[in-house]
Formats: sequence, C-alpha cells, structure tokens
Amino acid sequence: MTPDSEFAFELRSCRWAEREWQPDRGHDDNHHIVARQLGTKRRRWDTIVLECDPTGLRNRARFGAERLDSDLLHIVRNAPAEWAYYRDALPHPGYPWRYVREAIHQADDRGILDTRKQGNRIQIRRKWPYPDWVERIIAIENKPDLDASAARALGPQLEFDVALSLADEVWVATQATDETITPALFEGLPVAAGILTLDPDVLAAEVAWHPRQLAVDEPGTRILERPKGGERDGSAARFEYVEPETKAEKRLALAERAYERGWRSFVETMRPDCRHFELRTREGPQLVPYCSAKSCQPTAAECSGSCSSFEPEPPVWRTKGWPIEGGPGKRLQRLLAKRRRRRRPGQNAGGRD
Repeated sequence: MTPDSEFAFELRSCRWAEREWQPDRGHDDNHHIVARQLGTKRRRWDTIVLECDPTGLRNRARFGAERLDSDLLHIVRNAPAEWAYYRDALPHPGYPWRYVREAIHQADDRGILDTRKQGNRIQIRRKWPYPDWVERIIAIENKPDLDASAARALGPQLEFDVALSLADEVWVATQATDETITPALFEGLPVAAGILTLDPDVLAAEVAWHPRQLAVDEPGTRILERPKGGERDGSAARFEYVEPETKAEKRLALAERAYERGWRSFVETMRPDCRHFELRTREGPQLVPYCSAKSCQPTAAECSGSCSSFEPEPPVWRTKGWPIEGGPGKRLQRLLAKRRRRRRPGQNAGGRD
C-alpha cells in the first residue's frame, strides 16, 4: 500500500530510521534516537536522527524523560561536585540571576540537582555529571514525490542546512521507483545532501547518493536573504556567521527536545479523543493514526477539532476510568508514550515497536 500523504511517508521514514539506521554501515537499535518535526527558529526538519554514545545515552536517562531547556542545561552542566553558592559555582548566564534561581528550584523539584540553604544563600551540588551523549545529528527531509517543483522548493532549504552545518549530515528521503536511476538524482539539489530511496510498503531503503560530512565544529554561515533573481537583480545575498560555540548549544538543545519528543508524538497534535480516531498497525507492530470516518490516515491538520467529522468520545466510553484514566484516546496516548520510552535506554517501559 502506498502512503496517501507526505505525513504517512514521514512516519514510515521514521520507523525505517529507527530500525535500520545507519544505512550501509550497520546499526544498533539502542544507540540512536529518532524524532520528527524539530529544528530552530528559522529551520525545521521532518526527521532527526541522533547517533548517541551508548554509555552517555544511558547516563542521560538519570535526568528524566523530559527535556532540559537552556536554563536547566546551564545549571546541570556547571553544577559543582561539592556544595557551593550558586553564583560562585555557575558562570554568569547573560541574564538576571533571578531566572537562574527559578531554574535551580525547578531542577530540585525534578530531582536532578541537590540544593540547600546556608543562611540566606542557596547552595547547589550536582547529583551526576551531565554526559556527552550525542555523537552526530542527522537531518532528513521527506519528499515521497520529488518532482522538479518540489526540488526547486527544497533546494534553498538544503543550501541553508549545508551552509550553516548545524547537522552532521543532511539527507532527502524520497519514494523508490521502478526506474533504473532514481529521478531525484536529476534534480538540482546540493551535492552535499544525501539521497535515500525508500519503499514504504516493505521498509527497504537504498542510498542513491552519499552525503558529505558537514563541518559542525567550524563557524557556519546563516543565509538571511537571497537575491530574487532575474536579469535586473544585482543584489547580493545577506548572511551572518555563527560561531561553533553557538552551534554546539543549539545542537544540544535540539538533541534534548528530540530525546523528549521522539517521533510517536503525532498524537499530541491530533484528536485522539474523537470517536473515529484509531491506531492501526502497519508492517508488524508499527502503530499509525487512522480515521474510521474518512477511511484514511489523516494528517495533523486534518485531525483537528474543526474537522466536520469530529465527534467527542461518548461519556460512557470513559465511565470506568474517567476522569483519572480517561477514555480510549488517553489510553492510546499512554501506549505511544510507553513505546517512546522503550527507545530510551535506562528508562523502564514495556511495549513492542
């Protein structure tokens, strides 16, 4: 069965990456994490693959399933091994200390930092060193039908990725065809981007073009504005340099968000509380959303409260566990969350996927 939308192809691409990454190099299911629809303020990717250090990934689980934002990272990465006044122990954050105090209380509530009062001073002590758990970040754009118009729209985005080099590699995943040479190779995509041809029905993929390793440890170039083109356009592109330290901070923040979210978070932007919402299996145990009212796999935009077919779950469906446990929709959310946690070594969760 061929996916009926780019969203459906994206879920199959994520499942393939979770099972098979790295292409042509072997894989280990416990050493990488897949997430979807993540990025920065100026750029969002369809799929993110984190290649992780096995020991570091397991140690990261000590800090919980939720992400650590920039404020929390500032604390747990700099917290001392012995008790110290927080202003003496932490480098100046570049913003008022009162926000640091709020983050310290938040870290204490989450159980990832030791705190105590010495007079009127807050002292802190780390519980564990924050691990160096991310080795590489892979960005994948999913375009099942990469025709000329789609390639023209995607090309500038990939050029932005290559110039900034925030990810270690940039790929395009497109649907496999019966042609001898994949059509994507004829499109004007940056040569530094890899091309992956995926058969979503059987979850088999081949590398049609290998990507170039990007210089993540060197300054990057952020393209701000491009010339509009044409014979009379003599304007130059506007850009700015991004220092390696800034890139490293953004990479870690991106990795933390991916660690929390995963790719099964699609239910969080849909309406599982609709009586027509279901989870159906594809290719063994993979669960994908399905709308019984429209007999299709809906996108997040289609599965919303404004849908003409939306009907809340009947109250009788929720009587046994409601409001504590909720109805079928809540159970579907818990099921996907359990399968997401299973992909995080060190977090106990059952489920097969």
